[in-house]
Amino acid sequence: MSDMDDHVTLHLAQHPEADELLGRSPLAALVGMLLDQQVPMEWAFAGPYTIAQRLNAADLDAHEIAAYDPEDFATLLSTKPAVHRYPGSMAKRIQQLCQYLVDHYEGDATALWQDADTGEELLQRLNDLPGFGKQKAQIFLALLGKQLGVRPRGWQEAAGDYGAPEAYRSVADITGPDSLHKVRAHKQELKAEAKAAKAAKEPKSK
Repeated sequence: MSDMDDHVTLHLAQHPEADELLGRSPLAALVGMLLDQQVPMEWAFAGPYTIAQRLNAADLDAHEIAAYDPEDFATLLSTKPAVHRYPGSMAKRIQQLCQYLVDHYEGDATALWQDADTGEELLQRLNDLPGFGKQKAQIFLALLGKQLGVRPRGWQEAAGDYGAPEAYRSVADITGPDSLHKVRAHKQELKAEAKAAKAAKEPKSK
C-alpha cells in the first residue's frame, strides 16, 4: 500500500490540533520532519500547525509557501513564539523544500510515495529532498511505514535500524507518552556513548 492512511492520529507534537494536521497532511508531516533538529521534537512537529495558523490556512500549500516573499516568510516563523530556534534558516529550508515539490511533484507531497515500487526508491526520493540527509530520510520512511500506512516493498529494510519493530529510536515509534519516554531514553543513551567515546579519544593531560 502506498497511499497515506486517512485520519491517522499522530502524537509527535503532543498537541491535539497540531497532531491532527500532521496525520492528515503529508506536507505538514514533511515540514515537521525538516524542522526536527536542534530543538525538542514536540516543538518541531508543532511548527507546521503554527505556520498554517499564521497563514490563516487549514493546511500548508507548497505552491503558496514557495511563492511567499522570503523576508515575510522568515518573519512569519520568527514571530514569538518562534517556530524554531533558528527560524530564519529554517524558513529558507522550508521554502526550498516546497519549491522542490512544486518543481518535481507539482506541489503534491503524496506524489513522493504514491508510485514508489520499493522502499529503496522511496528512500532515494526522500534523500533527494532539500534538508533531508540519509538519516532524516530513513526516519521519515519508517514513520510513513509504521504509522501512516505507506509500505512499498522492502520499506523496513530501506529504513535501516529505524524500520525495525518497536525500535524506539526515532519519532517513527512515538505513539504516546510511554513510547516518547523510551525514544528519549534511547537518545540520551546515544549522547552519553558519544560523549564517552570523545573523552576516550582526547589525549590525557600530563
